[in-house]
Amino acid sequence: MEQVLRPVLVVGGTIAIALIAGWLADRVLDAADRRHPETPLWGHLRRCGLPLQVVLVSSGLQAAYGLTGIDTHEDRLIKNILALVTVAALVWLAVRTASAVAETSLARFAATTRDPARVRRFRTQLTMIQRVITFVLATIAAAVAILLLFPELRALGASMLASAGVIGIVAGVAAQSMLGNLFAGLQVAFGASVRIGDTVVVEGEWGVVEEISLAFLTVRIWDDRRLTMPVAYFNSKPYENWSRGGTEITCTVVLHLDHSAPVRLLREHLHTVLTERDDWDRRTWSLVVTDTTPTTIQVRAAMSAKDTDDWWTLQCGVREELVTWLQQEHPYALPRVATSPAATAPHEAAPGAGPRVGPQGGGPGTER
Repeated sequence: MEQVLRPVLVVGGTIAIALIAGWLADRVLDAADRRHPETPLWGHLRRCGLPLQVVLVSSGLQAAYGLTGIDTHEDRLIKNILALVTVAALVWLAVRTASAVAETSLARFAATTRDPARVRRFRTQLTMIQRVITFVLATIAAAVAILLLFPELRALGASMLASAGVIGIVAGVAAQSMLGNLFAGLQVAFGASVRIGDTVVVEGEWGVVEEISLAFLTVRIWDDRRLTMPVAYFNSKPYENWSRGGTEITCTVVLHLDHSAPVRLLREHLHTVLTERDDWDRRTWSLVVTDTTPTTIQVRAAMSAKDTDDWWTLQCGVREELVTWLQQEHPYALPRVATSPAATAPHEAAPGAGPRVGPQGGGPGTER
């Protein structure tokens, strides 16, 4: 009876003590969060409760395993499994803690900085640092679990370290693309060439940078599609970053009109339309004739907006307003397709013949 009751009491008591300790830690963090609402760190740290309890339970069972009195041939296997769970839970806890600290730092920086570009840059760098820390911790944990918890693999690990030079060369050649994207991701994050939240045009697609990882960058296109590209692309090929240097942008509306179009009145109407719109930031505007053809003229209206969202709504709204005004007030200014017969060259006039007169006494054949 004692051989059954003793292990149950030791294991059950250890788990209960670990769960109670984890619950008390959560209560302390909750009290600190309510007492200091200006510091979001305590609230973020409450998400570490589950990995903390796993660490306490696994480490407690590993420490109290000798008190259970269990004596089997699988003792080493059980201890190794508990050690593996402890190492994995410690990595999980460290990642959650780093995430809480990063979110708190970002919130404080955003509250004290008015420049959105600096906030996006800081967010991108924090995200990249988190991913690097997670990758390093996972690698170290895997190495510790394999080389230290399993003695039979230590000789293999020593031989691998002895041949690290050759293995490094082979791995470098085999993973050249992956390592290139890894270093490109670090360069993008800390070089600030592109940041999370930037508006970019890549491969003819317009969208917003949604995520930057160690190897890939995700752009959310205007129609909610996601364009995923290697980070190395942004260090080797040209692309448009509309958020670089500020969010202000100038939009244009191009109209093809008849030569008789009232350009001056159209310019005045454009200014009237802009003054009534909230998406115009009042910085600049203009309307000029940029080109002419035998049948039409090209008129370009330019106006400024504070960001890309207003840029799209402003140019669409102004285009609609100008076309509607021309249809209602000056329909003759819209481009027309000539359907009259083409004029023919006049024949050489005979001696003594009178002038060649058009159908209405004046026209293509009238001599003046």
